[in-house]
Amino acid sequence: MDVLAAGPISSAYASNQYRALQQFFRWLAAEDELPDPAHGLRAPPVPQQLIPVFTGQELARLEQACAGRTFAQRRDTAIIAVFTATGIRLSEMAGIRYDPGDPRRSDIDLWHREITVRGKGGKDRIVKIGHRAARSLDRYLRARARHAQAWRPQLWLGINNREPLTAAGIYQMIARRGRQCGVAVHPHRFRHHFSHTWLDRGGPEGDLMELNGWASPPDARPLRRQRPQRPRPPHLRPHHDRHLTTPAVPPCPRSLPRCRCGELTSAHLRSIGPRTRNLEGS
Repeated sequence: MDVLAAGPISSAYASNQYRALQQFFRWLAAEDELPDPAHGLRAPPVPQQLIPVFTGQELARLEQACAGRTFAQRRDTAIIAVFTATGIRLSEMAGIRYDPGDPRRSDIDLWHREITVRGKGGKDRIVKIGHRAARSLDRYLRARARHAQAWRPQLWLGINNREPLTAAGIYQMIARRGRQCGVAVHPHRFRHHFSHTWLDRGGPEGDLMELNGWASPPDARPLRRQRPQRPRPPHLRPHHDRHLTTPAVPPCPRSLPRCRCGELTSAHLRSIGPRTRNLEGS
């Protein structure tokens, strides 16, 4: 009753509550041989909704909200950059360890731009970060070295020489930065954005499952339905004959495979070398 009095609830929340009560009533009917009050009832329908992802302007505003050289600004910039680059879970972000003196006890490898995270069930996996995230993380680590709690194994430390951030502290920081720049943001939205961007650029779902630490393919179905069907830019568009093997001896240009339009492709011209290109032009 308290939940109903608090205001309207979403259809997804109502469906989850119904299924929990349904299981309880089934157990109660089997345990005490009572009639099942939920028998014959249907779960409330849940309409399909688009999963919220970030726009380029929203990410720029989040980055601008954290711009600066203070400890909090560099820490928050690094957290948002790692979230954007990897899409890891909130608990995985809070559990990252750092020990500059012992690489075996550190989850960060800036040289290879890799972070080891612990997912559900205690399963470790390695995620990659880009140059921007590595630069933000390096700036934070230099500021962290002057922190009074730098000896702690947790990577993310609190401001004013306070103890490390918990998952709840990281969540509150993300929400606060979002309010500062007018962006509706929570940590899991970065995970949606990373997965959507991966699929939109043609990345395989099998690799996405490994990167996100998913155990089953259904986790990607909502994002697969949302993926826009629009033409890809030329540099991301696969060529129909890109997998042709390069011949050992440059053949005659007349015998080279051609596109459907009849012209030699740039991939073929690069594979045959300058000598054959000169023959073709002569």
